[in-house]
Amino acid sequence: MTTVVLDTNALMMPVECDVRVFEELDRLVGEADLIVPRAVVAELETLSAGGGTEGRAASVGRDLVDRCRVVETEAGYADDAVVELAEGGGDDSTPSVDGDRVDWETVDDTGVTHVVTNDRELQGRLPRDVHVIGIRGANTLAETEP
Repeated sequence: MTTVVLDTNALMMPVECDVRVFEELDRLVGEADLIVPRAVVAELETLSAGGGTEGRAASVGRDLVDRCRVVETEAGYADDAVVELAEGGGDDSTPSVDGDRVDWETVDDTGVTHVVTNDRELQGRLPRDVHVIGIRGANTLAETEP
């Protein structure tokens, strides 16, 4: 099964870009293990406290997290957490035992192969073998080759 990590702006796309993220991911990669770092959830909660389109988009994004597997990472900042997962999550010799914490051995077995983001800086930090999925056109997603 394909493992896909979603960042903050990926979960805000339904409001900000009129993208049906989960339908698009199903079209692109089929059945997938959708992962969201806990740091992304925290960022969505902070942004949702604000007003306007960004606050509404973050609130919707927070609701969409329920369709994903939320995992802990060592990194507390959302982009760093996404990179950590894309790089394999650290040392396989110390897998987590907490049910809410990612089991790195499981993630490594399936391999994080895709990250959904429109953040150019984050894209540049990801390992070269990770596919990046982002907006293409008005409201569709497309993936890049690693």
